[in-house]
Amino acid sequence: MKKLLLTAAFACMALANEINLYSGKGLDPKLANMFESQTGIKINIIKDKEQMAKMNAPDSKADLFMGMDVSTFAKLQNDDKLAPAKSKIIDSIVPANLKDKNNEWIGLSKRARVIVYDKKAIDPKLIQNYEDLAKPELKGKLLMRTSNVSFNRSLLASIIANDGEDKAKEWAKGTLNNLARDPKGGDREQARGVYEGIGAVGVMNSYYIITLLNSKKQSDQETAKSLGVIFPNQDGRGTHINITGIALLKSSQNKDAAIKFIEFMLSKEAQEILVSTSHEYPVNKDAKPSKEIAALGKFKEDSISLNKVANELENAQKIYKELGWK
Repeated sequence: MKKLLLTAAFACMALANEINLYSGKGLDPKLANMFESQTGIKINIIKDKEQMAKMNAPDSKADLFMGMDVSTFAKLQNDDKLAPAKSKIIDSIVPANLKDKNNEWIGLSKRARVIVYDKKAIDPKLIQNYEDLAKPELKGKLLMRTSNVSFNRSLLASIIANDGEDKAKEWAKGTLNNLARDPKGGDREQARGVYEGIGAVGVMNSYYIITLLNSKKQSDQETAKSLGVIFPNQDGRGTHINITGIALLKSSQNKDAAIKFIEFMLSKEAQEILVSTSHEYPVNKDAKPSKEIAALGKFKEDSISLNKVANELENAQKIYKELGWK
């Protein structure tokens, strides 16, 4: 009996020193090794698609989920899969607008949704705000992704949260009328479309500018260099931002260790490693962004709570569908 109790005790100790992180993009080995070295807690990274699909299974041993866009976390939250990560360290570092009010999801880094344009064909004064993308002067010149992409849903949801449904619907209708082609492809395809003359204005995440500049393809480098970049709404609410975030899962069997990992990822050193390759912006104000993304310049961010944006995601999708967006 004593032997069984000791075996169980050792099993609990082993469990307390191991966590499972589900992340489709994985995790920089530097961060995993640093965390294990500092805490003695082993972190298992699950990024295989088949294994990721099992994250929400009844017998799941998932502790943490790391993903992109507030819409991803809103779905998990609506499905009642998340648990609050109570931590004074988290609360002291992450701005309130970049995390759930109960810390069920927490922003680790952030990105801007920028406007790009053909410097030879477009006067930048014409497109200083998101609202300008609906101007009739841009008819046949705008390139955007499909409406079911999280980035576009979140952008429209932010417009609803800031300006109301009526203005958001006007914007969605105007941008639909201005499309140079049916929406297709990723953010980089919109940039390439501008470079190739298919359109003259596009919308994309800020880090893709750096991805194109750092590409091994000369055509991608030329694409990036040909584009003008605008951080919209600088005279108003500021540029829409979204997050790469992390969430503590209800299935976690080691919540204390999982929260330690979140706290670690918010440290200055970890933040700078994280954004050195993603080229997003750190949420820790003491951490510096990569030199490449910093070269795009400082800008005013929309400070609206992403909780409010998440609350409008369903309305955003409804508007897109009603107007016939693809």
